[in-house]
Amino acid sequence: MFARPRPDQRSIAGLYQTVQVDTAVSGASPHRLVELLFEEFIASCSRARGALRNGDIQAKGRAIGRAVRIVEEGLRGGLDLTHGGTLARDLHDLYGYLVVRLTQANLRNDDAMLAECAALVQPLHDAWRAIAPQAHETHTH
Repeated sequence: MFARPRPDQRSIAGLYQTVQVDTAVSGASPHRLVELLFEEFIASCSRARGALRNGDIQAKGRAIGRAVRIVEEGLRGGLDLTHGGTLARDLHDLYGYLVVRLTQANLRNDDAMLAECAALVQPLHDAWRAIAPQAHETHTH
């Protein structure tokens, strides 16, 4: 007889994480979605740094690739440059800088650049979380 393959812990953890993310996103307000992007960006930078310390170049590349996609497709792609004024343009420039630094960090295996990227996004994440009550109030009225 054939033995049934048993899923390894990593595949179970990955499935659990996917379910958690899908659940968090499905009912999230637009404000919460941006907050989730900031959180996942910071987590991706952290995963890349850990992989770099462990010498896992493939995991480092995947984590950095995810961070770049979050910036380009999520954060930068969601900006309204026509009506967003100076703030939208400044964020657009910052996000462009992050993509360049992430790419350099990947090519050079540079932990300091990854730390810099996370440090640049953390204040945005903190500010975004701080205005959550006002955003929720506006969204429900």
